[in-house]
Amino acid sequence: MKRVFSGVQPTGNIHIGNYLGALKQFVELQEDHECLYCIVDEHAITVPQDPKELRQHILDVAALYLAIGIDPKKSIVFVQSQVSGHAELGWVLCCNSYTGELSRMTQFKAKSGGQESVGTGLLTYPVLMAADILLYDTDIVPVGNDQKQHIELCRDIAIRVNHNYKETFVVPEGRFMKAGARIMALDDPTSKMSKSAINVHSRISLLDEDSKIKKSIMRATTDSDGEIRFDPENKPGVSNLLSIYSAFSGEDIETIAARFAGKGYGDLKKELVGVTQEALAPIKANFKEIRESDELKAILRDGAERAGAIAEKTMKRVRDTFGLGF
Repeated sequence: MKRVFSGVQPTGNIHIGNYLGALKQFVELQEDHECLYCIVDEHAITVPQDPKELRQHILDVAALYLAIGIDPKKSIVFVQSQVSGHAELGWVLCCNSYTGELSRMTQFKAKSGGQESVGTGLLTYPVLMAADILLYDTDIVPVGNDQKQHIELCRDIAIRVNHNYKETFVVPEGRFMKAGARIMALDDPTSKMSKSAINVHSRISLLDEDSKIKKSIMRATTDSDGEIRFDPENKPGVSNLLSIYSAFSGEDIETIAARFAGKGYGDLKKELVGVTQEALAPIKANFKEIRESDELKAILRDGAERAGAIAEKTMKRVRDTFGLGF
C-alpha cells in the first residue's frame, strides 16, 4: 500500500475549511493506504503560544482526528514533537534549501507582512513541513489547496538531495480536493477561511453550537443581484455557500444551483444551515466522548512509538547519505 502523511496545527478550533479541504480526505484514504496523521505542535510555535493552552489544543486536535472517523487501528495518530526525527531531518533539509526559495513562499510573504525582521521559524516553516513528509517515505500528502506551493518545495528539496548525493528520499505527490477544496471566509469570500480571523462569524468551527452555525451562515456576505449561480469570480459569496453545500451534501454544485433557481439567498442559507448542522452533529458528539476518555493519550503514545520506528529507518539512511555520526 502507498503511504500517506499529513498533519494539522494545534492552534484553536478546527474549522470547516480545514475539514473539507484536508481532513475529510484523511478518513477516506485510511481504507486502502498506510496512513500517518500528525498533530504538528512544532509548527505551532513559529508564533508565540501559551504552553498550557497549546497542550490542551494538542489533545483537542487528536480527539477531533478520531471524532471525524480516523481509526487508530488503521492509521498512526501521533504528536510531532514526540518523534525527534522531525527536528533532526528539518535541520538537514535547512542545509539543503535556499533563503531565496523560502522567502518567495506566498504564506511567508503574507505572515511576515512585509516586516524587515520576523521570527526565523516563519521562514523555515516549509522546510520542517518537508521534513515531516520525507521522514516517512511518504507517497501521498492530502492537504488543502493553499499548501500546493509547500508541497512543490518539498518535492524540489527531495529531488535536489537525490541528485546531489544519492537516492535518499521518496518524492511525494500532493492530493487536493476539488469540491470544497478552498472554503472562503463567510464575511469576506475573497479571503480564505481562517482560525485567526477577528470576526468569529467569518468561519464555522467543527465544534460550534447550532445557534452559532445558524448565525454565521445567515450573516454570510453575498451580493445584490439575487441570482443563485456558481461564479467564483463575479459572485464569490454565493459560490462559497454553494461549495460548502456541495462538500457536505455530496451533491454536484450545478445541481444545487439549479434547484434554487428563482429562489432567494435566504432560501439557500436556511437550507445550508440544516445541511451543515446535520453534518457536524456526529463529529461533536464523538469529540465529547473521546476528549474525556483516558484512552486518548494512550493512543498518542502508541502512535509516537509506531511512527518513531519508521522515522528511525529513514534517519539512518539520511545520516549515511550526509556522513553524519560514525
